[in-house]
Amino acid sequence: MTIEEVLNQYARGERNFPAINFSEANLSGVNLSKASLCGANLSVANLCGSNLSEADLSRAKLNVAKLSGANLSKANLYEANLNVTNLTLADLSQAVLRQASLVRAEMARADLSEANLSQANLSGADIKDARLREANLSHANLNRADLKRAVFTDAILTHANLHGADLSSADLSGADLSNTELRQANLCRANLRGANLSGANLRWADLSGADLSWADLSGARLSGANLTGVNLSSTNLLGTILVHADLTRASLIDADWAGADLSGATLTGAKLHGVLRFGVKTDGLLCEWVDLSPNGDQSNICRLTAEKIKDFFQEAPPTIRMKVDAPLDIAAHHGLAMAYYQLSQRYAIALPPPNIRIGRRRTTFTFELSHDEHLFLAAYLVSLPFQDSMYLRHNLMALLEMLQPAELTKQAANLSSTGWLTQTLAQVGVSTTEIAELAASQSFLEKIKFFHAPIQITLTTSKNQPLTLYSHPEFGKRMQNSELTTSTDSSDPAPRRRACLPTLSALIDFIQSFKSTNLAPLSQV
Repeated sequence: MTIEEVLNQYARGERNFPAINFSEANLSGVNLSKASLCGANLSVANLCGSNLSEADLSRAKLNVAKLSGANLSKANLYEANLNVTNLTLADLSQAVLRQASLVRAEMARADLSEANLSQANLSGADIKDARLREANLSHANLNRADLKRAVFTDAILTHANLHGADLSSADLSGADLSNTELRQANLCRANLRGANLSGANLRWADLSGADLSWADLSGARLSGANLTGVNLSSTNLLGTILVHADLTRASLIDADWAGADLSGATLTGAKLHGVLRFGVKTDGLLCEWVDLSPNGDQSNICRLTAEKIKDFFQEAPPTIRMKVDAPLDIAAHHGLAMAYYQLSQRYAIALPPPNIRIGRRRTTFTFELSHDEHLFLAAYLVSLPFQDSMYLRHNLMALLEMLQPAELTKQAANLSSTGWLTQTLAQVGVSTTEIAELAASQSFLEKIKFFHAPIQITLTTSKNQPLTLYSHPEFGKRMQNSELTTSTDSSDPAPRRRACLPTLSALIDFIQSFKSTNLAPLSQV
């Protein structure tokens, strides 16, 4: 069948032309929209500017064909062969290219928005400046492909092979790159804001100057990666491997990197405001100084030496351990959850869910915090549902009063900034009645014996420095149920219920072990 015959039949309404052979034919500008060309041989054919929209080209041979400027939108190219094909400026939006072969294809500035390229072979392809918004490239082979300045916003690239690909200045914001192979890829100045890179292999990749803010890199492997000047603000780096990675001048403001491995990494000049400095591996870390200023403007520089690095980073979070001399039952569990929920809604300080261990006679609550400076206030808040909170308050106020600036000047000239003290005093002292009413708004709390049981609260800083904040005099002794009911008059300090206060020197040692984090004010919501 000749080209003229096909075109005439098409004009008369015929659409089915299976397995036709127009190899090396000149079909430039031809209109075969919605035609069925399944299995056709169009290798080396000239189809520049042709209209093949919604055409069925499944399993067709289009090797070395010229399709520049062609309209292939919504076309079916399933398992088609397009090796070394020229698709420059072609419209392939919403096209099906699943399992297609596009080895070394020329696709510069092509439109592949919403196209299905899953399991396609695009190794060595030239796809620079192309549009691939919301395209599906899962399990696709893009080994050594040229993807400079390509737009992949919200695209799916899970399990894709991008080994050695050039993605410099590409836009991958919001893209799903989970478990993707990006080893030795060039992502210099790429936009990966909000992208999912969990479990991705980025070993020896170049991410210098890239924007990875709000991205998910949990469990990703970045050993030996170049991350100089990268923006990792608010990024999820939980369990990320950064062994020997170069993070010079990287912004990690508010990033979460608990469990990350920074062994042998370079961190000089990194912005670390709001970053937790515990739970990370830092063996062999190279770091001369870090920027702790909120805006990364170097207004708060911390100089580090090899010895100071070990002190700067810690392995454990600050904790509050509250022991209650009674087993937790269903009613108490429900009441406690309600009280803590209301407190977390009311105050800016976060109250994380506790680790609960229930014994036959005792219940232990362990709270892991983000900042040492939150320990005193958080300890008071977690005690509020219990009757002992009024006595803990008296202890807490007495301890904080010991740390007033006049006393600090005399006792500890080198003590770090204590602005958090004023915040804590204001919260505990001025708002005591209001907070207590809030925590006890559920009237049934007073009827539950669990909340009348003696408690003991111990604080531990991120440097493993403990301090017993309060311990009921009868804690650990067997008590009759009738003995658990005591006066709730908060105006009575009840000195007999107060635990012995630590010495000022012991308290100063505890405070000096705080890891300063430049906290924002702990104001009411």
